Amino acid sequence: MKIQDLYDLTYTKAQGYLGKFEYPWEALSGLKAFISELGRTLNPDEYQEIAPEVWVHVTAKIAPTASLNAPCIIGKDTEVRQCAFIRGSALVGEGCVVGNSTELKNVILFDGVQVPHYNYVGDSILGHKSHMGAGAVTSNVKSDKSLVVVKSADGEIPTGLKKFGAMLGDFVEIGCNSVLNPGTVIGKHSNVYPLSCVRGVVPPESIYKTGGVIVKKR
Repeated sequence: MKIQDLYDLTYTKAQGYLGKFEYPWEALSGLKAFISELGRTLNPDEYQEIAPEVWVHVTAKIAPTASLNAPCIIGKDTEVRQCAFIRGSALVGEGCVVGNSTELKNVILFDGVQVPHYNYVGDSILGHKSHMGAGAVTSNVKSDKSLVVVKSADGEIPTGLKKFGAMLGDFVEIGCNSVLNPGTVIGKHSNVYPLSCVRGVVPPESIYKTGGVIVKKR
């Protein structure tokens, strides 16, 4: 569940920022201020400030119907497709795909992340080359509006956060139309079956199957 276990930090411009924390969700509260500060340090020959605190790499492809709100950074060779809605506080890495009707809010997407079809990703961090299938979403607020707790085999970890979606490690694959409940943490190289309702911690190198059965990859 710790940052060092989930992510290779060389694949994000948030390397220094994330390195200050033990658990990744600790970075969510200060993410907006960090993105604003980072944006002001970017090379203007590479990143154009197309609106106040909206920085887009010159090689990125932004659909004319996409909505980009401050603060956000869109990385090199990233594609933001039709009707994508970036609400703000979004750091999108290099070579990413933000797909049609996908919504992002208070997130870090490492390099190579794909959220290509009808996804909602809020108050979450997605590791290098993680992928969310069509219609998969992060649920970032509990129905009773209480603070989110991460539930693991070793016990519960209070986060102190009302809004916390999911932490996906590097190379995680989320099946279509799955829901990642508040406080979900999925380890590196794990897969989630389509139509899953996931909560708690999924270990690395695992498969989350229908009914919540978790098995190690062979």
